[in-house]
Amino acid sequence: MDRLQALKAWAALQLGAESIEIVPASADASFRRYFRVALNQGGAKERDYIVMDAPTAHEDCRPFITVARLFADAGVHVPQVMAQDLQQGFLLLTDLGDITYLSALNQAALAPPEPALASPYPVAPGLSVARELYLASNDALIRIQLASRPGVLPEYDRALLTRELMLFPEWYVGKHLGAELTHEQTATLNATFEYLLANTLAQPQVFVHRDWHSRNLMVSEPNPGILDFQDAVYGPITYDLASIYRDAYIQWDEEYQLDWVIRYWEKARAARLPVREDFGDFWRDFEWMGAQRHIKILG
Repeated sequence: MDRLQALKAWAALQLGAESIEIVPASADASFRRYFRVALNQGGAKERDYIVMDAPTAHEDCRPFITVARLFADAGVHVPQVMAQDLQQGFLLLTDLGDITYLSALNQAALAPPEPALASPYPVAPGLSVARELYLASNDALIRIQLASRPGVLPEYDRALLTRELMLFPEWYVGKHLGAELTHEQTATLNATFEYLLANTLAQPQVFVHRDWHSRNLMVSEPNPGILDFQDAVYGPITYDLASIYRDAYIQWDEEYQLDWVIRYWEKARAARLPVREDFGDFWRDFEWMGAQRHIKILG
């Protein structure tokens, strides 16, 4: 029996079904694969489950289970782990649907420009949809951050941050561009990295999803459904905010980013999260965090 057949048989057993259909749902930049389960009950197909295949030679399901529990306890919408087989690397999960924030935002952007309430000029297409989704994301992020405590998740420490930054000269500059930095350029880059590290490590520490962006947030009830959280860490408070508002997959003018980040900051302060007292200082931290994250992405 090959691995896919074993996965299908295991999922059918957990669901008490004689047979099921599974179709690819998604894959990420790892050895994990996700399949949507189609049950045939009473002549109607229901697609309510996802099965994860995480080969144990390369992946460990336990962080996913741990973070799913942490985030669920924080009151946000994550897949529920219905069954697990850690020896085989199989998880049966509830299905949060197949509409990502990214697809919903792109679809909304195709609509005609919306009339502005206090201006004769139209605003960006899909702005009302974007506002609703992003403000829901802010609320979920605050819930996660309020649940934060040290010693639970791995620390996003200097060593890990440095390894991520050093991917830029190694892979982007050296491998992708085929270039070699001069000693002066290397010194300038290292000094920049030190500044970024100092800013990052000086920020208050909270639970960090680490990939809080439009492809990992789902349109669901309640919004957002949250995926791909197994690499969560304990790190800087602006990291996830920079991930979504400096998203590599979709861009918004700074005026909209400012509006949504200010709304986060106001709610975070009201909730007594340790954000900066002055919004200008907070925005500066956010911008430097965005730079650090995009250097990592380029690598």
